[in-house]
Amino acid sequence: MTVTVPAERIAVDGVSGIRQTIAPVLATLAATAHAREARRDYAFGEVAELARAGIGLTEIPVTEGGAGGTVRDAVELVSAISRADSSVAQALRPTFLAAHQVAERPDGPLRAVTLDRLRTGALFVGTGNERNGGASGSVSTTARRHADGYLVTGRKFYSTGGLYASYFSTQAVTEDGTVIRFTIPVDRPGLQRLDDFDAVGQRLTQSGTTVLDEVWVSDEEVVIVAEQTPDNPWTGSFAQLYLAAVQAGVAARALDDAVSFVREKARPIKHSTAATSAEDPYVRITVGEIAARAQAAEAVVVQAAEALQELRGLTGSAAREAGARAAVRVAGAGQIAIESALRAAELLFDVGGGSITDRSLGFDRHWRNARTAANHNPRQWKAAVAGAYHLTGEEPPTTGLF
Repeated sequence: MTVTVPAERIAVDGVSGIRQTIAPVLATLAATAHAREARRDYAFGEVAELARAGIGLTEIPVTEGGAGGTVRDAVELVSAISRADSSVAQALRPTFLAAHQVAERPDGPLRAVTLDRLRTGALFVGTGNERNGGASGSVSTTARRHADGYLVTGRKFYSTGGLYASYFSTQAVTEDGTVIRFTIPVDRPGLQRLDDFDAVGQRLTQSGTTVLDEVWVSDEEVVIVAEQTPDNPWTGSFAQLYLAAVQAGVAARALDDAVSFVREKARPIKHSTAATSAEDPYVRITVGEIAARAQAAEAVVVQAAEALQELRGLTGSAAREAGARAAVRVAGAGQIAIESALRAAELLFDVGGGSITDRSLGFDRHWRNARTAANHNPRQWKAAVAGAYHLTGEEPPTTGLF
């Protein structure tokens, strides 16, 4: 199934208008997240409403039909969605990445086409991941020249948001070794999306396999990867910050659930002198630490977003220097957000007794979701790269993971 949105352009009334429109949708997602995970029930209706509300237009300039928001506006919206349901937030990542590229690069390849699609509420899925036994990032999916285009064959993994999406983006290698990137409709003959993602957490992100069997791709849909040489080579920083924003949302949801459980369900332990759990000093300490962790995650995400915003309009060496600084800031944000979410999700269980572990509550999903999202790339690398930069000025790798 694919989320269906109107073909006409969406009208948005700024970032505040988007937030107001999606508020009831997020409330529904929050109330149903655990039950849907248990049933493997995807939120097609709610995601369609988010698309119609124009979430993909958050960063797009007002002059081009968008909300005119900043990088901070975008990641705060992502955190709000993650707070309701982190799987949905993760599934929308390719759409926000496509929109960020449009907003950041006025001269980007196929920008006008992507912008038109965003303005009609289209959702995207993209992945370069393969299980080919080669080095990380190597491409074995083949693109064989055929008429005015290519026939593409291969298998791609971790196709996040695949069942919601209207368009699929990936890479392939031609017969002469050239790596191409392309975006095609998901209903293109020969393209098959499999619902086979089976991680311990983030189970409803739709990060399954995409099979391409002699899929036709026209020359107009192709970008030559080697021809893209931006002044700021850390083009993956926003993608990494997005993951940190998802973690911030998980930490915030752990706080929400801790507070509601203590207020509504918890009983003081037998030897407590408090009349209610909300009055127990040790419960208060625990909730206070959860709140601090959530606050820390939110703060580092916002700071890193503002560092990325400052890159807009820079060129040449100034863009490279600022890009390196921002990439290091994003790496630090990722490390703190991950650790904050994991710790907050663990501490949640310390505000109650045995009853807080009931499977009917589903509180274990917060840790599982944070842990699974954290495994996109090792946070030890983030710390090491940041340390090298501060000590010696060594630039981060330009692999897309910083």
